[in-house]
Amino acid sequence: MARTTPAEPVDERIHDIDLSQEMQGSFLEYAYSVIYSRALPDARDGLKPVQRRILYQMAEMGLRPDRGHVKSARVVGEVMGKLHPHGDAPIYDALVRLAQHFSLRVPLVDGHGNFGSLDDGPAASRYTEARLDAAALAMTENLDEDVVDFVANYDGQFQQPAVLPAAFPNLLVNGASGIAVGMATNMAPHNLNEVVAAAIHLLQHPDASVDELMEFMPGPDFPSGGILMGLDGVKDAYRSGRGAFKVRAKTSIESLGPRRKGIVVTELPYQVGPERVIEKMKDAVTTKKLQGISDVQDYTDRKNGLRLIITIKTGFDPAAVLEQLFRYTPLEDSFSINNVALVHGQPKTLGIKELLQVYLDHRIEVITRRSQYRLARCRERLHLVRGLLLAIVDIDEVIQVIRSSEDSEEARARLQQVFDLDEIQAEYILELRLRRLTKFSRIELEAERDRLLQEIAELEELLGDQSLLHAQVASELEAAADKYGSPRRTLLLNAAPARPRTAKAAADLQIADAPTQVLLSTTGRMVRIDDETAELTPPRRRSKHDAVLARITTTTRSEIGALTSAGRVVRFSPVDVPAVPPASVQLGAGVRVHDYLGLSDKKERVLALVRFDSDVPVALGTRGGIVKRFVPSALTERPEVEVIGLKKGDEVVGAHEAADDADLVFIATDTQLLRFSASLVRPQGAAAGGMAGIRLAADARVLFFTAIPPQASDEAVVVTVADVDGALDGTAAGRGKVTALSEFPHKGRATGGVRSQSLLKGETALVLAWAGVEPRALATDGAARELPEVGARRDASGVVLAAPLASVGTAIA
Repeated sequence: MARTTPAEPVDERIHDIDLSQEMQGSFLEYAYSVIYSRALPDARDGLKPVQRRILYQMAEMGLRPDRGHVKSARVVGEVMGKLHPHGDAPIYDALVRLAQHFSLRVPLVDGHGNFGSLDDGPAASRYTEARLDAAALAMTENLDEDVVDFVANYDGQFQQPAVLPAAFPNLLVNGASGIAVGMATNMAPHNLNEVVAAAIHLLQHPDASVDELMEFMPGPDFPSGGILMGLDGVKDAYRSGRGAFKVRAKTSIESLGPRRKGIVVTELPYQVGPERVIEKMKDAVTTKKLQGISDVQDYTDRKNGLRLIITIKTGFDPAAVLEQLFRYTPLEDSFSINNVALVHGQPKTLGIKELLQVYLDHRIEVITRRSQYRLARCRERLHLVRGLLLAIVDIDEVIQVIRSSEDSEEARARLQQVFDLDEIQAEYILELRLRRLTKFSRIELEAERDRLLQEIAELEELLGDQSLLHAQVASELEAAADKYGSPRRTLLLNAAPARPRTAKAAADLQIADAPTQVLLSTTGRMVRIDDETAELTPPRRRSKHDAVLARITTTTRSEIGALTSAGRVVRFSPVDVPAVPPASVQLGAGVRVHDYLGLSDKKERVLALVRFDSDVPVALGTRGGIVKRFVPSALTERPEVEVIGLKKGDEVVGAHEAADDADLVFIATDTQLLRFSASLVRPQGAAAGGMAGIRLAADARVLFFTAIPPQASDEAVVVTVADVDGALDGTAAGRGKVTALSEFPHKGRATGGVRSQSLLKGETALVLAWAGVEPRALATDGAARELPEVGARRDASGVVLAAPLASVGTAIA
């Protein structure tokens, strides 16, 4: 009978562990992992780890903008297999967001296929394709030049950057959102041009305040546009890192038929989709919260963008219905800023100044490390080039030394001894191809040596001078803004939306249709003053916005027109224009009229304001000397009306009301001034191209045009400023003079006029001209300035001005 071997003893001891300590330790490890490795962005490059790994891996795969797209599933697989120790779903979600133009202000991934919308998710990763967008190259550039630290991946097989170089402030430009353990972040996107301007100002003025930075970066700029109502919440967020504000849809009330009005929505608040708006609208109508809506249609498409048309029932006030829509639907939504980001691995709540400073410190370090790397490479190459030049001087002896040596070790040692080379130079010569040892190679090597010496000197100077380093940072930021920046999309309004306390009061929540004045400054700021009889007083501290270009009396809810340099009149209502008190009127607090009207061309300027109920003709003059008069009350009710058929390259330079007894005044760059009666220009229809106003010399162009009413002709003056040949714009004050308009005789239409200023040696043309009533005239550059005394002769040369003048207008009072 076989004997059995007893089994090995088993350790059945049970270890007692305190449950609270185990849970506490595990929870802290989990919380740290979520905060540091998943949910919060780094304040330097503005990326979460998964986003950084996606961009880096796509750069390593060569998915540049000039290459073809690849399957998104391939990108997800590469990132998951090499860098990101999580599932494919969160990686693809992060990739999709990087490609969505409605989520990021500057998208970093160029997606091909269905990457989703605000109301629907994307297609599966196997159906979509992706590659890096052009802006992503700026985020990953110079990674091969030791500009950032690299760390091991999750299993130690690969290296990944701890942070990207980030040539632009991505965190502020694209914003971020994430929920960690015990904290969350929600950062608004901003305009790249404005963020760069603020960063450069802070770089040059480290003690700059938040208010100073807001001069360059006034508020968020959402990809979807919209209207930001009230800047108090923005100021709070910029100072403390926390704040909230309201964002409204961009809407207009238009005629949908002969007797039907409708509300047209062209922009929605950030992350609000049209289907969500329609659903909330239908729910509010069903529950009787909303009244006056008969239909809503979604005409959104890729070509024309967002367009929701809400039809209003007959008998209902569209403005009152719109107020109800803002109250009960996402046409008005709130946005809460919580600027939490990682700084040196620690989560912190940062204000705007701290966010910009962290980024600037990062860029200074990146450029310093890049310059040190390039300096080291240049020195290494220069060392080799000098060795080659020594060898080429007596190449026959070099060859003889190598041929007579037993092996490479002996050849290297003898080269070092004979030619006074070190080991690196000798090894390089041994590995050199013989075809490089020619006469032309020597010339090329000498040129390369000189170039390397120059580069080394420049790099050493850059590294040794902090001001040069800061200038390099600013220069690269400006280059990024020029390349990837775009105009602002979100309109900023100072006034926060009023809110009725009850639903019953919502229909009555309207701004009264009361008399008001609308003022437009020469710098393009517009304000409303709800008191047509009050005397206006300028602010104690005068600014560059204090010169008035146009002033019109109307009512709050009426429609007026803005006449632009493109020869069109844009209808708008001043109801949303910021209202300021008559005492201490500050035009700088107004809205930018270019943004308020939504003008797409940055060069298009607003020149005048017109009333559509006026039968007094408006005269306008063009750069090419054309004059035209039209009657505003005869214009159609379309939102935009072309009031003159401009020739190619021509533009309107001035416009003013002009009855038949008014004088029209042209001033050209060659100093010629023409004054003639408005009765010589008969009013024409909107489509007409006008008639000849002033006969111009070959190289001359019209600088200024206006109309002077007869009651003001005795008090009117002419202001002219001549430039200095060769001076940069805005650097030389030039010579200017102020002359009574009565000094200039009346001439016939289409004649050349008379000289308005004599040009001295070194002066080539007029750079600024203006005509109007003198007691209210002033000029602006950085601040308001008084003009020279009146009384100069018609053809005098003027006096040297105290400072450069940027524009001329009338004073507030």
